[in-house]
Amino acid sequence: MLSTAGFKEVYSMEGGMRAWDGLAATGGPDAGMARFPEEAPVVELISLAWSLEEGSRKFYTELPALLSDQEAVDLFHDLVIAEEHHQSMLADLGQKLTTGAAGAAFPGAVTPGDVMEGGMKISEALNWVRGKELTDVLDLAISLETNSYDLYIKMGRRGSDAKAKELFSLLSSGEKEHLERLSGLLDRKLRNIAK
Repeated sequence: MLSTAGFKEVYSMEGGMRAWDGLAATGGPDAGMARFPEEAPVVELISLAWSLEEGSRKFYTELPALLSDQEAVDLFHDLVIAEEHHQSMLADLGQKLTTGAAGAAFPGAVTPGDVMEGGMKISEALNWVRGKELTDVLDLAISLETNSYDLYIKMGRRGSDAKAKELFSLLSSGEKEHLERLSGLLDRKLRNIAK
């Protein structure tokens, strides 16, 4: 039916989902929110999100030196700029929601660690990437961005601050765009391998 509707590539999984014999997601809908306690004030969520964006920015900054594919290098340079934009949006809202000197200094009090979106340590991710195929690197980036996309959706559902909800919605849309670009590149590279 799909192929007659004009789809060029159609895959069928015999037996449907009941036949799936691979990995399965576990945990409840709030899995991945451990870093963000239920009672955390919105400014704390913004600070933690800023720190994760900083981690991803650092990762994507270092990644091109480990790659030889120019299309991938260009994409990761673009992602650095996108992460900086996300940080700027988070900092602007953090400053508006924080009063006094703390607001003016936001996110100065945020101490970025070695963790990026997806909860992975930057150093571990960079070590893992060394010597990997580009498709593996793209798979990793896709998994990190997927986690971030999911996290921002969940963060947007928390709290009552309308500006924070709007910001997390914008951030999740940005992560979705990153996913589309990464998966598009992965698809092109996999098609080239299959030729």
